[in-house]
Amino acid sequence: MEPVDLLERCYPGRRAESKRHILRCALALFNQQGIEATTIDIIRAESQMSVGAIYHHFENKEGLVAALYMTALDDQARLRDSYLGAVTSTREWVHALVFSYVDWVVSQPDWARFQYQARFAVARSSFNERLAEANLARNAALKKWFSDPAHQQDLQDLPFELIPSLIIGSAESYCRAWLSARVKRNPEAYRQQLAEAAWRAVGAGE
Repeated sequence: MEPVDLLERCYPGRRAESKRHILRCALALFNQQGIEATTIDIIRAESQMSVGAIYHHFENKEGLVAALYMTALDDQARLRDSYLGAVTSTREWVHALVFSYVDWVVSQPDWARFQYQARFAVARSSFNERLAEANLARNAALKKWFSDPAHQQDLQDLPFELIPSLIIGSAESYCRAWLSARVKRNPEAYRQQLAEAAWRAVGAGE
């Protein structure tokens, strides 16, 4: 979708070059070998960076996994917010959430694969609280939108914490199946159907 590399967007400039290089190598290794099987020494050998340099940037392996995971979430949110900036109605908002999710996964399959496998690892790590705080800030605009009485009238009476799962759940399920080659058709082929399913799940109807 965009010619600029994800890491170049999130860590721009020459000063971040070594950080980007370590992240890029670690991402490939985690996807190839799994998070548990990939050690700092393997990352050091692949990146040809010193262990000290890796620890300087990321503290430890947990920090490296968390940095990759939160970078993926930030980039996903960046695309989501760019889609949401062009909509006005609640239905368009729901559609934009699904469209941006599908389009990000299709454009960043390696990052999406990592994101799925890293979710549990980060949640049980010492970076869990930092992730929770980042998610609150990242999703503040969503909560504000769905809490607005003008938009609530377009929605079913649902707890806010349930709404994101109802909107993204089907898209996430299909994207995961596509990334693992359990289904062949690109998720973009079904983005409209997935968006309509999301709207039926949360919209108040006619």
